[in-house]
Amino acid sequence: MAKTYITVAGTGFRHGSEFMKKGMQVKLIKEPDNKYDNEAIRVDMKGLGTIGYVANSIKTVIGDCMSAGRLYDKIGKKATATVKYVVADGVICKVNKKDLK
Repeated sequence: MAKTYITVAGTGFRHGSEFMKKGMQVKLIKEPDNKYDNEAIRVDMKGLGTIGYVANSIKTVIGDCMSAGRLYDKIGKKATATVKYVVADGVICKVNKKDLK
């Protein structure tokens, strides 16, 4: 399977992304009962809790990253990802291969 990248969106509404560095680990947690998006995938970081969500809009997905809707059925209830890039428009992470179906 090819490498699977995602964009973490909404960090500006919480802790920002300035503290995030390449190599940091995040948890991806499905939120099927989310009132705004039934394919929502929350992004948590140890010690901080929720830092954002996997982008699910053409306005927030960066480059060739996978949207939450495309990723949703490729992971279980939870998965992990590694920060690869912190850019002006968001944080790009690689989903850990062991967590992909």
